[in-house]
Amino acid sequence: MKIVLDIDKLLLEGRITREEYERLKKFASEETGSLALNILIGFGVIAVVLGALALLPSSVTAIAIGIALLLAGIFLRINRFRDWKVLRAILLLVGAILASGGILALTEGSILGYLLTTILCLIGSVYAQSNLLVIIATLSLSATVGAMTGYMHAVYFLSVRQPTLTILLFSLLSWGSYQLSFRIPRKYQPLTITFSRTSIFLVNLGFWVGSLWGDSLWRLRTNWSFRSGEMIPDWIFVVSWALGILIVGIWAAKQGKRWVVNLLMVFGAIHFYTQYFERLGASPMSLLFAGFIALGIVIAVDKFNRELLS
Repeated sequence: MKIVLDIDKLLLEGRITREEYERLKKFASEETGSLALNILIGFGVIAVVLGALALLPSSVTAIAIGIALLLAGIFLRINRFRDWKVLRAILLLVGAILASGGILALTEGSILGYLLTTILCLIGSVYAQSNLLVIIATLSLSATVGAMTGYMHAVYFLSVRQPTLTILLFSLLSWGSYQLSFRIPRKYQPLTITFSRTSIFLVNLGFWVGSLWGDSLWRLRTNWSFRSGEMIPDWIFVVSWALGILIVGIWAAKQGKRWVVNLLMVFGAIHFYTQYFERLGASPMSLLFAGFIALGIVIAVDKFNRELLS
């Protein structure tokens, strides 16, 4: 546990002695020096990695260097080198991302490549205690069922090719990882909670896409206009998404799960506006009405957060 104290202020107020002040100051100096050294070495490692990739630009090189960095980070973790915690985290994070990128390039973005990336990032997250790697692993897993983002000139897009499968898979994973968090050592609980939260986010993205296009299931679409080629109609997603937000939102509010409530309120607003403008279109009256509703949602979220924190 880390505690932030203003020891100069404590000394002036007479709440600590001069001896205690000097002792705490010495500890802080040692910690600062160790942190600076870790960061400096970390930057040196990254520079060497970039240089090696520039000289030998290939997927195999990226995988080899990434795995080497991962093993080095795991070695530091296993041997409990206390002064090298920051360097260990840098090695594990950079190694996992580098090896994952090499694997995806080598497998040309296949399902196997994304599965390997998921496993690699999950292993790295456990050793590095990195929530970022957990998020990357969860997003990588979503790519195996057709979820992706993309960019063209001045255009960003989101694709969820199997909304039903995405919703079912990540609903189960979210609930399972949440339950798992009660059965594992405390230091690993933040990782499972992060996995659960990212899964909830992906579930809502699945509902969002399904509410517009429905789901063609295993059939390949030839036409991506709204309500075309659907095996499961869009209205099923519209209704089930609204019910899901309501039921899970009530449960989360009763349990004091502020993050979940805030996320569901955001997606509840997205759901409302998506269906509202999809059915009614944009007009001066609809925009005015939508603006009042947006203000109401903001007030409700702020009130909930204040009550929970009070």
